[in-house]
Amino acid sequence: MSDIFEDTENDGAASGNARGGIQALDAALVVLRALADLDGPVALIDLARAVSMPSSKVHRYLASFIHAGLVKQMAKSGRYELGLSAATLGLAALARNDVVSLAADELSELAEQTGMTVLLSVWGNNGATVIRWCRAPSPMVTSFGLGSTLPLLTSASGRILLAFLPRQVTAARLRLEVERALESGLTWPDLDLSTGSVEKVIETIRTARFATIDGRFVPGLRAVAAPITNWQGEAEAAVTLISTSEQILSAENLAVQALLDFVARFSSGKQ
Repeated sequence: MSDIFEDTENDGAASGNARGGIQALDAALVVLRALADLDGPVALIDLARAVSMPSSKVHRYLASFIHAGLVKQMAKSGRYELGLSAATLGLAALARNDVVSLAADELSELAEQTGMTVLLSVWGNNGATVIRWCRAPSPMVTSFGLGSTLPLLTSASGRILLAFLPRQVTAARLRLEVERALESGLTWPDLDLSTGSVEKVIETIRTARFATIDGRFVPGLRAVAAPITNWQGEAEAAVTLISTSEQILSAENLAVQALLDFVARFSSGKQ
């Protein structure tokens, strides 16, 4: 298979070829980054348009990315999506934040203390992304896993990041979720999708310093999440407990207190 970095448009002297190789790598990475930024699987023509390159050139890059496991092609639609190797690289990078890494190493302690499944999420390209998962002593069946992207409005992890990250970070994702909810006629028990209603939910979470989600979003499962914050009071990560018990929704619950104590150990600055 030809090397995607052999850019025939830059053929020339040896030094020119070296520069061409670097340019081809830059172009290939632009394609990969665009694929990460676009929401879901994308057609070749749309990806080429997004990066302002000929479809034939983008297709050549994609072929090599597929060979490396960085991209996959959907069997039925022919659309392209990030592959398992890309997810592995992304999760490794996200997890190497010092504070996040330290907290991740202690998740099993929190799971043992509370008897609940614990997950650690950080902000990724498409929202709250699960980077560590520690199952409860009595595991439950869920659709969550490493690399899962959780919604801002209907997950405890997402709501924590929405409340404790700068608005410019979450604005695009929030707008997308609201638009989709309005199009499909979805409703939520504690907000009506107006700006004022969302702001009220955010303020409630910031005051309590934890967020809960009951069993209406994922039948039978409840969740409570709290932030690990930096010295500016912004979320570095969200730590979430998942349970089938409604008792987890109460601030007085011992598991909630254990969660708050846990995130306080790894947080700094404003509390």
